[in-house]
Amino acid sequence: QVQLVESGGGSVQAGGSLRLSCAASGRTFTDYALGWFRSPPGKEREPVAAISRSGGNSYYVDSVKGRFTISRDNAKNTVHLQMNSMKPEDTAVYFCAAKHSAYDVPHYYGMDYWGKGTLVTVSS
Repeated sequence: QVQLVESGGGSVQAGGSLRLSCAASGRTFTDYALGWFRSPPGKEREPVAAISRSGGNSYYVDSVKGRFTISRDNAKNTVHLQMNSMKPEDTAVYFCAAKHSAYDVPHYYGMDYWGKGTLVTVSS
């Protein structure tokens, strides 16, 4: 089992920034690719960003490219999502997820473990 706990959610005005963190425990952290997902109000959950085991490869959904940055600290078993130039449409519950992977590639589907989520609200 891998336990994932998100933090850093909150309320921000449009144009502002937030940094989400996810702390992992339970298994070898570097065996897992990690991702951030979000569930906007009334919509299905969608991938936001993903990062490979080493942190050397990443993926972003088009709507956040150039504004969000995913990173991981393998020494501290944490993954972060830096969100800049935020928009009201970024409002959602954000989830951290992990997928065991034999390869150093980002994964944004078929995740094995999920956190409980943290709410992000962006006001106009």
